[in-house]
Amino acid sequence: MLNTKKREKFGSARSQVGIKEVRDGILVLPFNRYRAILSTSSVNFELQSEEEQDVIVDTFQTFLNSLNSPIQILIRVRELDIDRYLEDFEQKCAGEKEKIYINQSKSYCEFIKKLVAGNKILSRRFYLVIPYDSKTPVEFEVVKEQLNLEQEIIIKGLEKFGMNAKPLNTLEVLDLFYSFYRPDQAKTQPLMKQIMRQTNEQDYL
Repeated sequence: MLNTKKREKFGSARSQVGIKEVRDGILVLPFNRYRAILSTSSVNFELQSEEEQDVIVDTFQTFLNSLNSPIQILIRVRELDIDRYLEDFEQKCAGEKEKIYINQSKSYCEFIKKLVAGNKILSRRFYLVIPYDSKTPVEFEVVKEQLNLEQEIIIKGLEKFGMNAKPLNTLEVLDLFYSFYRPDQAKTQPLMKQIMRQTNEQDYL
């Protein structure tokens, strides 16, 4: 009942963000706006030599000039769920019969628990958001083709930095927003294919 009242008062997270749907990995927004999202690796600029830094800057400038549309850089900082990691690790080791490996796995778990005791372990994920906007309705296949082309250009451009990038699929896009707006729930109820439909129906996004 409380959840229902909150939704009536504030509206769903989906309506506040303005997401219509996620289709073939593409975020569909109102008013003929679409977004594709790339997950990328990173480059530690500070560890490069001065000469290497100059090359990176020049290459990045050339990369930006090659783009047909603006892009958004998103850095997602999240606290790692060490408890879930250790739980998954212990489950994988549950069938181990060799005593030496059993002891090693227990020692590893104890080491990790001591290491993170009282400290938060953070992870950083990097994303590029690619837009496609139109003043008039456009067939989705046309949008998809244009965004795929732009993604290919960006992926090839990033390879010159030694970076890797890949498009997020539908589930990964949903999971990204799920972790934004339901961070506590995302820790205990990870979004998976078999519950994706239920998640949409319950308006978790």
